Amino acid sequence: MSAKEIVQVSKPAIVRVETGDDRVGTGFAIDPTGLIATNLHVVAGAKQIRVRMLDGTAYDVLRVNAVDLDRDLAVIDIDPPKPIPVLHLGDSNVVSAGDPVVAIGNPLGVLDYTVSDGLISSVRVLSSQLTVLQISAPISRGSSGGPLFNPYGEVIGIATAIFTGGQNLNFAVPSNYLRPLLAARGGISLDEFASKTQVPDEEGEGGGGGDKKQLHIQRHVPVHELAVLNGCNKDDLAEVVKGISEAIEAGAPLYNAGNHEACYRIYEGAAMRFEREAACKGVREAFGNGLLRASTLESYTEKAWALRDAFDGLLEVMVRRAQQSP
Repeated sequence: MSAKEIVQVSKPAIVRVETGDDRVGTGFAIDPTGLIATNLHVVAGAKQIRVRMLDGTAYDVLRVNAVDLDRDLAVIDIDPPKPIPVLHLGDSNVVSAGDPVVAIGNPLGVLDYTVSDGLISSVRVLSSQLTVLQISAPISRGSSGGPLFNPYGEVIGIATAIFTGGQNLNFAVPSNYLRPLLAARGGISLDEFASKTQVPDEEGEGGGGGDKKQLHIQRHVPVHELAVLNGCNKDDLAEVVKGISEAIEAGAPLYNAGNHEACYRIYEGAAMRFEREAACKGVREAFGNGLLRASTLESYTEKAWALRDAFDGLLEVMVRRAQQSP
């Protein structure tokens, strides 16, 4: 299908998601009875959520049917008087770098049903629990929760995090993560959902846009003995350096754009991966200590810096080892 054909077919199933605190995001119907997929950060902490359809019809969300905290996904539920159009999920496991994609969303909350296209730049495995799609299709605030299509008009991703600087750095969560959420039934009320997902110190689009309070960050970069690298050979350490570098490359621009939560999530995924999989015990413990410190902090700003400190401490000791044993 051409991008124009995808738009024509899919627009009736794509919705604008509005909360009582003036946040705006995007969502799309995945079941004709009224199940809507979006990003959790679009609706987190909201006691009032409204879904607006293509024809302008608005529905109040009655319940939250399912959430996935680790993948930033939520399925909200409305009760339309008749079945609504839906989008079909593709198999996100078969996508790869270079595949063309089309994104549709509501940039800035005012440019409804804006279309962009591009490529999958990279499929990034951040941990055994989380893979993200890096895409070149431009998206903006308000597009979070919007569908990412393959050339067959199937949804293979959900637009999640964005940064536009010297180059486009945009990220989507693979659509296969939605499939288990479709089986959930019952859900919880909005009041219960709001109390469980309230983020007290963060603001912006779903809590990723920076801190309400000004934080003075003090760096605590650990200084490791060379023995922390015992048990890791040159190739093992190269893999750790590569993983840290990729996490910083993806996360730091998001932090600089004000999306501190997205930065932290990327750093967290890399740290969790090496805490489990690093070849030497000392490196695993160093990542574990960074995750433990981050878990004690309140804001995503502080959490992101805690993991950056852990990364920098490991990189520094690797440089010292390389200088002693080139």
